[in-house]
Amino acid sequence: MGLAIVEAAGLAVPVADLKAYLRIDSGGEDMLLERLIRAATDLCERFIGQWLIVRAGEDVMPVRTGTWQRLDARPVVAIESVTGVPAEGAAFALAVDAYAIDIDRHGDGWVRVMEPGAAGRIRVRYRAGIADDAAAIPEGIRHGIVRMAAEMHGLREGDAATPPAAVTALWRPWRRMRLA
Repeated sequence: MGLAIVEAAGLAVPVADLKAYLRIDSGGEDMLLERLIRAATDLCERFIGQWLIVRAGEDVMPVRTGTWQRLDARPVVAIESVTGVPAEGAAFALAVDAYAIDIDRHGDGWVRVMEPGAAGRIRVRYRAGIADDAAAIPEGIRHGIVRMAAEMHGLREGDAATPPAAVTALWRPWRRMRLA
């Protein structure tokens, strides 16, 4: 149970931006630089608590009849389907009047099942992310990803799992945290 990413996101920052920052002219390290951008993007998404580029995700969660349940990824831009998953047998589409969906002003997606039928769990497919493509990601986030990827590039043998203060300062305005 939990969140499954249904489709991979595109790069949040073009490789050319990182190459320019690092002053690399050749194409020999492009694959490495792309992996560093993906790692820095993943770190950024975990730090700010939001997906950057819109993509599909699926949450599978137990049915809690009548209770609103929050989706794991955010900001949610669309909830596409709610499917009932029984203990045995095939999954089935829940009737439209058997559940309610909501996306609040913070981008949190919510689902409430009123009539689960034979379903013990539900599978909710939705789309979430701040921007449709890299060009629409805020500059502070993009620059923080470039700096983090450059940091990882410079510390190939070291520990770059913790973003430096200069990077977190760029990401902090977009940080969303959930209190338990």
